[in-house]
Amino acid sequence: MIQENATNSMAGFYRRIAIFVTLTLVFIANIHSQRGDAIVRFNNEATDFTQSLPLGNGRLGVLMFGKTSKERLALNEISLWSGGPQDGDNEEAHKYLNDIQQLLLEGKNRDAQLMLQKHFVAKGRGSGYGNGANDKYGCYQTMGDLFISWTDSTADVTDYSRWLDLESAVATTRFSRKGVTFTEEVFTDFVNDLIWVRLKASQIGALNCRVALSRKENAEVSTKGQQIFMTGQLPSGSDKGMRFATIAQVNNLDGEVVTGVDGIDIKRATECWIVVTSATNYNYSNGLLNDEDVVNKALGYLKHMDGITFNDAVGKSQGAYQRLFNRCRFSMPSSIDLSSIATSERLRNYQNGGSDSQLPVLYFNFGRYLLISSSRPGLLPANLQGLWAVEYQTPWNGDYHLNINIQMNYWLAEVTNLAVITEPLHRFTRNLMVNGGKTAKAYYNADGWVAHVISNPWFFTSPGEGAEWGSTLTGGAWLCEHIWEHYRFSGDTSFLRDYYPVLKGAAIFLKSVLIREPKHGWLVTAPSNSPENTYITEDGFQGQTCMGPTIDMQICRELFNACISTSEILKIDQQWAKKLKDIIPQLAPNQIGKNGDLNEWINDWADAEPRHRHVSHLYGLHPYDEITPWETPDLSKAAMKTLSDRGDEGTGWSKAWKMNFWARLGDGDHSLLLLKQLLKPVSENGVIMHGGGTYDNLFCAHPPFQIDGNFGGTSGIAEMLLQSHGKDEIIRFLPALPSDSDWAKGEVAGMMARGGVEVTMVWDNHKLTRATLKMSSNGNCKVLIPAGMKVSDSKGKVVSEDVVQSRVLTLTMVKDERYVIE
Repeated sequence: MIQENATNSMAGFYRRIAIFVTLTLVFIANIHSQRGDAIVRFNNEATDFTQSLPLGNGRLGVLMFGKTSKERLALNEISLWSGGPQDGDNEEAHKYLNDIQQLLLEGKNRDAQLMLQKHFVAKGRGSGYGNGANDKYGCYQTMGDLFISWTDSTADVTDYSRWLDLESAVATTRFSRKGVTFTEEVFTDFVNDLIWVRLKASQIGALNCRVALSRKENAEVSTKGQQIFMTGQLPSGSDKGMRFATIAQVNNLDGEVVTGVDGIDIKRATECWIVVTSATNYNYSNGLLNDEDVVNKALGYLKHMDGITFNDAVGKSQGAYQRLFNRCRFSMPSSIDLSSIATSERLRNYQNGGSDSQLPVLYFNFGRYLLISSSRPGLLPANLQGLWAVEYQTPWNGDYHLNINIQMNYWLAEVTNLAVITEPLHRFTRNLMVNGGKTAKAYYNADGWVAHVISNPWFFTSPGEGAEWGSTLTGGAWLCEHIWEHYRFSGDTSFLRDYYPVLKGAAIFLKSVLIREPKHGWLVTAPSNSPENTYITEDGFQGQTCMGPTIDMQICRELFNACISTSEILKIDQQWAKKLKDIIPQLAPNQIGKNGDLNEWINDWADAEPRHRHVSHLYGLHPYDEITPWETPDLSKAAMKTLSDRGDEGTGWSKAWKMNFWARLGDGDHSLLLLKQLLKPVSENGVIMHGGGTYDNLFCAHPPFQIDGNFGGTSGIAEMLLQSHGKDEIIRFLPALPSDSDWAKGEVAGMMARGGVEVTMVWDNHKLTRATLKMSSNGNCKVLIPAGMKVSDSKGKVVSEDVVQSRVLTLTMVKDERYVIE
C-alpha cells in the first residue's frame, strides 16, 4: 500500500467527494430526463392482452386495455388456481427401477424407455396434458374483468395516448371526446394491497360511465350500496376447489351513483375512484385450502382505504415500490426524446437497424418492474406468466416448470439488487420437500426429496404424464441453486443454516440414484433425460431416456459442492461432506465430442433436433459456473461450438438464455445480437405472427406469452455489464460490453456482485472511467482492475497505484465504506 502525506490525502478525499456528489446528481438528472428508458407507450387501444399495460403488487395484477368504449381491466390474484392437492405418485414404480437401470447399463435404451414410459409417469392424468383447468392438477386462471362502459362512446376520439410509467408504477389512458379530456389512472397499491382506478373529466360533470365485474364461468355477481361483489368456486377435478371473491367499490367525489342489479352507474361526475380487491382461501404456508370467508377477507382489504385519498395512496405506494426499483438503475444517453414514440414503433425501428440506446435500458427496467410486481415475500413465486393472465385455461397451466422456466424468472434478482423478493422461490422450494420425499420413495426407493418437471401451488413433485419429458429428475436440485446463489451474494449464514436441510435433502436423493456406468466407471444418474431433447443412437434409435445427461452431472457437482462449502462455513455435517468429496471425482465429467462441441449425453450421440430450444448441457456455463473462459478455456471453446451449432433462433426464453451464455463467454456483440432477436416484434397491426420475440407491450413471446424470457433477457443485460462468478468470484467490470455505438457511454448504479458487494460504474468510449464498490460486511473481495486505473478507499487513501496491465487485486474492505476505482 502506498502512503500519501496528510495534505494530499485530505485534498484527494474532498476532490473525490465532490466528484462522487457531482456524478450522483448527474446520474439522477439523466434518469429523470431520459423518459424513453422508463415509459411503455401506446397511441392506440389494446386489441389483445399483448398490447395491454401490466401492473401488479405481487398479489394483485391488472392488465389495462385502455379502451374508449368499454374499458377492460383484466384482474388477477396470484393464488387463484383450479385443482387441488393430489396423490400423483405411482407407488409401485420403484419396483421397476433396477430393471430400467440394468437395461441402460446394457445399452438397451429402447427397452428401458418403454418400461419407463409405462411406470415412471404420474398416476392419472398428471397435469391434464398441459390443460389441467378441470383436472386435479388445476391451472392458474384470470380472476375476471372490471369493465368501465363509457357513455357517448360513439363520438369520435382524439388525442389518444396510453402509457405505463415504470418509475411510478402507474398506468394512464388519456383521450378527448366532444371537447372533454378523460383520464384514467390505475395502480396496484404496494402498501394497502388494493387496486386503485381514478377517472377524471376536464369538464365539471362530464364523467358518465357504468362499472361492472365479469367472469365467464364459476362466478356470480351482485351489488350492495356502492360495491359490486363477484364470488365463486373453481373446480378441483370432480370436487369443489378454491373459493374466491372480488369486490369493486365506487367512490364518487361529485355527481350521482346509481346501483343496479349487476353494476353501478356513475352520472354527471368530475372525478371518481374505483377500488378493487380480491381474496381466495388458499393457505400460503401449507398449500391447502382453509375455511375462510373470502368475502369478509376481501372486505378486510377494502378497509385499508378508509380515510385515505387516491393521492395519499399513490404517493405511499410509489415510495414502497421505488425503494425496490431504485436499488439498481441503468442509463445510456440518447440525443433524442423517445418517450413520446409508441413502444411498438421503437421495436420495429430497432429491428430494422435503427439506433435506440434506451430501448435495452427500457427492457432492463421493464424486467425488474415485472419481477417486483409479481413476486412478494410471503406469497407464491412468479409463475410462467408472472401473475398476468386473461385465460381460464392458461398455456401449460401457467404453472411452475422446473427445468428452466421458474429458475429463469429469478436470475435477475440477486445481481440487480432484488434479493429481498426471492423469498417466495426459496420457500416454495422448501415446501416441495414433503411431497418430494414421498415421490423419491415411490419411484426410486430413495431418501431425500425430488421434484421433476412441473409443479403448482399444491407442491406437485411427481413425474409428468409423459416420461419422454416428465421424468427429468433434477428440477428440485436446480431450484437449490438459487438458495446457494443467494448465500453467495449475501453471505447470510442464518439464511444458509435455515435452508441447508433443503440442499442436503436434494443431494441425498441425487446420491442415491447414482450408478456406475460400465465404459469408464463413472457415477451417473439413472434413469434420466436431458430436458425435452432427443438423441439418436448409433443404431438410429431416437429416444430421451438415458444415464448421466450432462446437465445432471453438472447439477450434482454444483449441489454437492454447495453442501461441502456449507459444512465448512457452518462447521456442521463433516462426515456427510467427506462422502460427497469422495463422490465428486467419480462423477461423469464434461466431455468434448468429436465435432468439438460439448456432449449433451454421456455418449457422443447426434441431436434429433440440432437447433433445439433447450441448451441444457451448457448449464455449467450458465447459471452454474464450472465453465469459464479463464479457468476452463477448452470447455469454453466447446461451449462456443455448441452455441454455434444450436444457432440463435428459438423461443423467446431460449434466446434470453443464449444471451447469458454469450455474455459469460465474453462476447458482448453476440449477446447484443441475441437481445435484438429477443426484441424482434412478433405482431403486426395487432396480428400475432410466429417465432420467438417480443409483443407490443414488451411481454416475451415463446410464443405464446411466457414471462421467463423477459426475466432472462434482463439477466443477460446484467451479465454483459457485471460478472463475479467462477471459483474466485472475481468482480469483472463490463465483461461483455458490445462494441455497438449505442453502448459506448453509460452508467449503472446498485448492481450486486457475489460477496455482498454493491457496484456503481460509469463508462465512456466503451471503457470504464469510474467504479465504486461498497461491501455489506467486513471482508475481502477480488477485483479485476483495468489498466491505467487506481483504487482509493473512502478517505482518499490510494490502496493501489495505476496498474500498467489489467490484474486482479484483493481488497480488504470495511463494511459500508466506498472504494473508488478511477
